[in-house]
Amino acid sequence: MNVIVCVKQVIDPEAPPASFKIDSAKNKVTLPPGVSPVVDPYAEYAVEAALRIKDAQGGKITALSLGANLLRDVVRKPLSMGADELILLEDEAFTEGDSWSTAYALAMAIKKVGDYDLILCGRQASDWDAGQVGSGIAEILGLPSVTLAQKIDITDGKARVERVTDDGYEVVEVSLPALITVSNEIGEPRYPTIKGVVVAKRKEPVVWKPADIGVESSQIGAAGQRTRLLKLFQPVREGKCEIVEGESPEEAAVNLALKLREAKAL
Repeated sequence: MNVIVCVKQVIDPEAPPASFKIDSAKNKVTLPPGVSPVVDPYAEYAVEAALRIKDAQGGKITALSLGANLLRDVVRKPLSMGADELILLEDEAFTEGDSWSTAYALAMAIKKVGDYDLILCGRQASDWDAGQVGSGIAEILGLPSVTLAQKIDITDGKARVERVTDDGYEVVEVSLPALITVSNEIGEPRYPTIKGVVVAKRKEPVVWKPADIGVESSQIGAAGQRTRLLKLFQPVREGKCEIVEGESPEEAAVNLALKLREAKAL
């Protein structure tokens, strides 16, 4: 089994929301000082799914990432977890894309890789939460796709996928090659081992520019966007707290019930 996993370098989602600043004029986020980027947590679930398939079936895992000025210690994490190869689409032309231009660049890189049975992506990225790139890659490559996988079993050239739904899960079978987006229900990603970290540091990623995947700069990144961001802002949340009192717990409970009835919460 040859598996390609798409991963993304993102701002650490654990960073305090108050540390983010919005440039309203440019519709951009100012990166908080002192907060290092990480591999997108949802992408780590996809790497874990790929490693489980490799453990059961054997084969090769290729991690694929896109951006500019990617931090090697960050994007090497799939290698330290057990992936075999890392390909970086690294150029300023790849940056600030929307879901379409990002999916297009990744799809063209996957075409160049050529030899694959399965493509895995996280269900969404923790920075924009759009959840569109995986399905976009499948559409561009003409592949069947399944989203929100919590379990993947490969047998006889087919993937049997348990797909998360609002009230449980459904089982879907799809012929390979295919693209599957992986949800966090698949289970916690394994920790990199010391040996894995050492091996990852010794492996140099393959770096491709737009010309290497046969695309023009006008087709990718900001230049290739098919959507326009009208407004980027931090929502203002205001809360009001009222203490309901009484001479006794029973009276306080009655007063609370009356307040809730007035507010039509009961």
